[in-house]
Amino acid sequence: MTAYGWCEGTTLEANLLEWVADTQRKRRTLNKLVARQRLVMTFTFFSMFFGAGNLIFPPFVGAQAGSATMPAAIGFIVSAVGLPILGVLAVTFAGGFDKLAGRVSPKFALFLGVAIMLTIGPCFAIPRTATTSFEMMVAPFVPTSYDWLAQLIYSLVFFSLAFLFAQHPEKLSKVLGRFMGPLLLVLIAVLFIACLVHGIGTPAKPMGDYSTNQIARGFLDGYQTMDLLAALYFGIVISANIRAQQVDDESLVQKETAYAGLGTGVLLIVIYGALSYVGVVSGAIASIDPAKDTGATVLTNLTSSLFGTFGTAFLGVVFVIACLNVCTGLICTCATYFHTRFQTVAGRTLSYRTWQIIFTVFSFIVSNAGLSAIIKVSVPVLSALYPIAIVLVLLALTHKKLGARFPRVYFWTVLLVGIASFATCISSLAAVFGGSIGWLDAALAMLPLQQYQLGWVMPAIIGLAIGIADAPRR
Repeated sequence: MTAYGWCEGTTLEANLLEWVADTQRKRRTLNKLVARQRLVMTFTFFSMFFGAGNLIFPPFVGAQAGSATMPAAIGFIVSAVGLPILGVLAVTFAGGFDKLAGRVSPKFALFLGVAIMLTIGPCFAIPRTATTSFEMMVAPFVPTSYDWLAQLIYSLVFFSLAFLFAQHPEKLSKVLGRFMGPLLLVLIAVLFIACLVHGIGTPAKPMGDYSTNQIARGFLDGYQTMDLLAALYFGIVISANIRAQQVDDESLVQKETAYAGLGTGVLLIVIYGALSYVGVVSGAIASIDPAKDTGATVLTNLTSSLFGTFGTAFLGVVFVIACLNVCTGLICTCATYFHTRFQTVAGRTLSYRTWQIIFTVFSFIVSNAGLSAIIKVSVPVLSALYPIAIVLVLLALTHKKLGARFPRVYFWTVLLVGIASFATCISSLAAVFGGSIGWLDAALAMLPLQQYQLGWVMPAIIGLAIGIADAPRR
């Protein structure tokens, strides 16, 4: 018998067909993306991360940090860009979110999956689409005394439309998805150029949370994009898109994912840097109150000053369309996830449409708390989930050297980090609602770096050590 299984008694045609098929298989397996395909993957990657909500946080950082925006922006970019890109790579290497989180335990994978879906869905991200677009489009033109009524009516109309569009999300995405990304980029470019022409003048002094420790504060505010949590689900989508381009070799899939991640990271760094500068200029034009204002206020102050009423209205329209598109997609994503995982609840079968109704109504109620309130409450919750996501990503990226040899490091590291981060969450939530838990605050104060909201780092190190020591004996 010779190569490709050729042997006496087989026809030449059969031998040739087998040789051609084998050659094609090898060619497909070793295929790489060309430059144009890599560019498409990069922009696909970018569009999954960047939405209207991502526009409001970097300007808020710049407006608060003022003259100290550079270190604040660096901290923000590390957590809002670096961590999500690493998250996508980690999920790709692990073969999906369930496999990655399942290294801790299957029940933990379900718990974390539900927590992430509720966070990037009806508890925070979906209501934020309505409140952000309201702050940009309606609030500047409504008397303050009627804000609550205007928000109630606006959110009712907004979520009614989102629910209707969610019945056929592919139609909305085909229409809006093609031009909303480029339109947002053009809008950012116009704002940035206008700020360059206007000039900063005298930057405001750092205020609020940015009065000190700007890098650490920027890092924590990068959590607000929620992109690391989303990245734990995006990773498998990106790798699937790359495999659809006939890239079948796993090492090449990982390499092409890294290329797309690197390109996306560069785009996000440039855009977040530009938006931070926009925030500095806006803060120099009109000061803000960090306790009650948001990034939407920062952008509204800037556009009204530079472009007048028309500019503010145009910005608002862009935000409404973009947020409606994002809201529709999130409602569908969350309803699909919960319908798949929990088809029966308390003995009753819940359809996909029922889950859509539940999430739409719940999001409508939450959205009327206002953007500032949603952000304040989301900070403690994200401070609980993000450390867990960070250690999962880091363990996944070092799996061959660490996790594969000492599988218990996943359990112990996540357990101790989870205890510390959820304790911090409870303490922070108590503070948000005007209370305090003395004994818990005293215990947390004993953790190194807790003053920077990084008290989970030492428990992570201890968990790592215990996990290594807990390795099964051979």
